[in-house]
Parts: sequence; structure tokens; C-alpha cells
Amino acid sequence: MFVPDLYRPQDPSWALDVVRANPLATLVVNGPREPFVTHLPVIPAEDTLAAGEGDCGLVGVTLLGHLNRSNPHWATVAGGADAVLVFQGPHGYVSPTVYRTTPAAPTWNFVSVHVHGRLEPLEAGEQTLGVVRETVRIFERDLGTGWDMTDSVPYFERIAPGVGAFRFTVTAAEGMFKLSQEKTPEVRKLVADGFTASGRGPHRELADAMHRFG
Repeated sequence: MFVPDLYRPQDPSWALDVVRANPLATLVVNGPREPFVTHLPVIPAEDTLAAGEGDCGLVGVTLLGHLNRSNPHWATVAGGADAVLVFQGPHGYVSPTVYRTTPAAPTWNFVSVHVHGRLEPLEAGEQTLGVVRETVRIFERDLGTGWDMTDSVPYFERIAPGVGAFRFTVTAAEGMFKLSQEKTPEVRKLVADGFTASGRGPHRELADAMHRFG
């Protein structure tokens, strides 16, 4: 991903926050004739976060994910593969009317993190169940209601043979935080206020990102 210097993360924690807040990642791997693309939930292995390096603080971090074994994508990665995971943060159209000046041009503000690395499939059975349980634990903690999975673990065990879990070791990462940094502070505030006023959920998240990452 091409990232102009102006839009690079100023703090390594920014990219990890995007990964955690937007766990439905896009997995891209070269297939036999064309790239395979699959959307799937991905979580960081929390015991590896302290070792993260680079501008995005993700190099050396391990990510965990899973997909359906009947997906042709799984056959491509079942022996291990170099891959890319894309985490899309908030985004939205910026109309020139919010600038209150002319000439002006419209644009699109967005946050995105790409991680490159080596995908290694995990063994069926306990390793795969471990990824499923950890995914549920983290999502219930961060996004859910604290649901107790204990009574459903036997059900997990029954459906686990159809699940393909993997470990993804990050070797490179880029974060793009395109949030009107080229504008004056006054205009950036107008853009953020415009997103807040729109009333749309993704726009409010984008406004929050502009205030936080500004």
C-alpha cells in the first residue's frame, strides 16, 4: 500500500487499535489463476503484542484466524502461504461544501491497515479449538455481552472439523490514516464536525478518529 508520509501513523499503537476495533479482516492470497479473497475474523495473540516492532508496532506479532475448510481458499493456504490481511477502519466522503472556501476538491477520508506475513495452518483438534475459544473470549470481552461459552464447548467440538484455523506471523505492516492532515486545523475541525453532524455511525467513528489521531 502506498502511504504518503503525511498519512503515516505517528504512534505504533494506532495500527493495533485499528486491528482490534475492526477484526473482520480481508485475507488475500495468490491462487492458482487469480488472487483468493476471503473476509474472516482475526484476533491478535495477546502474548505476542509486547514484541511488536516497526512504525505500526505489528512486525513480529502473531494474528489468529479461522475460515471454513470447504472454502477453496483453505486448500491454497493449507500448506502455508505468504499472505496479506487488510483491516478497514472508518471512512467517508468529504464534500467541498464543508471547507467553506473555493476552489476546493472532494476527497475520501479513511483509515486502513495492511499486514504482510506468513500464514501457517494449525492442526485440527485442540489447536483449532483453541483459536475458536480465544476468538470468542476476546470478542465477548471487547464487543459482546460477556456470554459464557462453557455450555457450548461440546458444540464447538462437533463443528470444529469444518474449521480451518491458522497462525499469521506479521513480517511487515503499513497504516494509512488519511484524515485531512493537509488542511489547516480550522478546516480539519469543520470536516470532523461535518461527519459528526451527519448522524451516520461510520461518520461518527471517522470524526472520533480525526480528533484522536489529529
